[in-house]
Amino acid sequence: MKILVATDKFKGSLTAVEACNAVKEGVINVLPSAEVDMLPLADGGDGTLETIESKLHFNRVYLEVTGPLFKKVEAWYGLQSDTAYIEMAAASGLLLLKEEEQHAASTTTLGTGEMIVDALERGARKIYLFVGGSATNDCGLGVAQALGYRFLDENNNELQPVGASLKKIVSISGKAHDGIADTEFVLVTDVENPLYGPNGAANVFARQKGANPEEIEMLDRGLEHFSKLIKQEWKFDVANIPGAGAAGGLGAGAMIFLKAKPQKGITTIMEILHFDELLQKADMIISGEGKFDKQTLEGKVVKGAMERAREFHKPFGVVCGITELTSDEIKGLPIIAVEAIKNEGTMFEDAMQNAYSLLITRTERLVGKMLKSWQY
Repeated sequence: MKILVATDKFKGSLTAVEACNAVKEGVINVLPSAEVDMLPLADGGDGTLETIESKLHFNRVYLEVTGPLFKKVEAWYGLQSDTAYIEMAAASGLLLLKEEEQHAASTTTLGTGEMIVDALERGARKIYLFVGGSATNDCGLGVAQALGYRFLDENNNELQPVGASLKKIVSISGKAHDGIADTEFVLVTDVENPLYGPNGAANVFARQKGANPEEIEMLDRGLEHFSKLIKQEWKFDVANIPGAGAAGGLGAGAMIFLKAKPQKGITTIMEILHFDELLQKADMIISGEGKFDKQTLEGKVVKGAMERAREFHKPFGVVCGITELTSDEIKGLPIIAVEAIKNEGTMFEDAMQNAYSLLITRTERLVGKMLKSWQY
């Protein structure tokens, strides 16, 4: 019997790789002769590259780049032949800043742009840009500056590539890096927000990046102003394209300056890792994540795996840290069974501290239920 194990991380307790290993142990304890394929998954947010690295075997490219507050930081991206995998969080992420340093109006994506330029100069002709975990709200001005563009105010003075500059831009000079035209860019994001307005980048996300109400209003006006300038001068209306508001407007910036095409996180990860090929060979699949809840059903890893399993008519089971779905809600899904680490007899602290061993035992129970269902 061949079983595919494809789990996300169990946040706060297990990485995706550790979770897959625990599930594999549980499977082998019940089915010693089973052939188990492990495929650690992620939803495209920050930390995705470390998760998929074990399967892609790309080379890590380390370089010093400009951090979100213009201080130098060491970052890395993945390079495999002519394909690059870049996480903006490595250069422009919120985790690079202390809480008191978080200031959405004065942070930049310049370092992300420097990684893109480095990848282009190393021959990358397809670049996946993962945009979760940003500290920025600059609409990709930093990325654009790294590529060769400059942004000028009414006095023809060059502006810093930060969110506070957006409302001051009256013209754009320079031209893009030569490699852009021959390169395919994939913008990996699950965010579908527009660029500005009540559901835009600033109003929805800037507060968690340190912006106060006045700054949020200023940033929103800046995003609107810049969007209208691009529409007028470049004949490209990006404002309401789903994903434009991702990563403080970097979604829009990537569409404008890189001609990037937005794509869902789990869809992208499954494509990169050839998920369907492994699933077709499997007799059943086990997926999982820390919390199995209604948000899961809106596009997370387990939802993606579940939909593929249904498409290929494969028995599907779920292990998780905790489930917030009722038995009736689960009955309506194409899932044989769900086993949670945290159940009525397990304290939260114990579930977190002993997640690995508990996941093994929960998997054993899940496999038993799946085999029983199989027999019927």
